[in-house]
Amino acid sequence: VQLQASGGGLVQAGGSLRLSCVASGRISSSYVMGWFRQAPGKEREFVASIVWGVGRTSYADSVKGRFTISRGDAKNTVLLQMNSLKPEDTAVYYCAVDPRRSIISTYEYWGQGTQVTVSS
Repeated sequence: VQLQASGGGLVQAGGSLRLSCVASGRISSSYVMGWFRQAPGKEREFVASIVWGVGRTSYADSVKGRFTISRGDAKNTVLLQMNSLKPEDTAVYYCAVDPRRSIISTYEYWGQGTQVTVSS
């Protein structure tokens, strides 16, 4: 599985961006597709995820109510709609796939990242 993320950019606080991630290869209904982010000097953190087949979603507390993860209309596309952006959302955002080979969540495939910068 190869992942290509896009949609990042510079936006003012309170604005919106939509990230897109296209996965090549077979995406099984059991796979979990997720978004993570890493700010300068900080560890990478979980943002949101979606179980591909059933659409069940999960969010980090810091983005609940502001971000929405969903499947796109295009094949094997996952979207991250980000509203009410804050300067602390500034980070490189990565999409990733957990093929669920074990009961422990393990994201094995990663995209290249897309920069999101929120100005105050």
